[in-house]
Amino acid sequence: MPKLLTTIAFDADDTLWHTERFFRLTQVRFADLLSDFADPEHLEDRLLAAERRNVGHYGFGVKGFVLSMIETAIEVTEERVPASVIAELMSCGRDMLEHPIDLLPDVQQVVEALASSYRLILITKGDLLDQERKLAQSGLGDLFDWIEIVSHKTEDVYARTFARYADGADRAMMIGDSLRSDVVPALDAGSWAAHIPNGEPWALETAEIPQNNKRFVALSSLSEVLPIIDSVG
Repeated sequence: MPKLLTTIAFDADDTLWHTERFFRLTQVRFADLLSDFADPEHLEDRLLAAERRNVGHYGFGVKGFVLSMIETAIEVTEERVPASVIAELMSCGRDMLEHPIDLLPDVQQVVEALASSYRLILITKGDLLDQERKLAQSGLGDLFDWIEIVSHKTEDVYARTFARYADGADRAMMIGDSLRSDVVPALDAGSWAAHIPNGEPWALETAEIPQNNKRFVALSSLSEVLPIIDSVG
């Protein structure tokens, strides 16, 4: 009897390796630099508003984050932000772009195990150069049959990707930490989806947990993926 699932797709950031914690550490530094102009909670709200406005222009990733910090700094200081603060924010961005990759637990073993029996696709969003760098440093690149780096993850992106590089969405499972980007649109495209949360999600990545969908699986760690996939078939 043929397997129901033939393709497994993975998100990258905060599914295969740590990412969000570096954004949060940089945001702490941002608050410290602007402590004379705004309290941390107010600053966080202003930064999130800037990110929300800018994501359609700059996309996801470090570069858009840094530009949003600079824009927020200009706003909250009424255009009086010292050049030294702008320089420090740019330096923080470069540090984030150069930070070594730190794989999450069980990633290497799970991806290697699946690569022997399934077609593997990496579907990630963000800056092209940064995502390519992280994938190269991760040592996982050769295990994937296809790499898809997109500006946004939508139902159409999943449908087209699974139609072109797999046997269709209904025979694929998407695995990721974001309900908004990895789970909901993949389910809407007709695929299976496994949600593995990794700490506090970024505010722009939150969504309601799918209800009464037999293709949705909630997991607590990547180590649970293999038996779940086996049970699906």
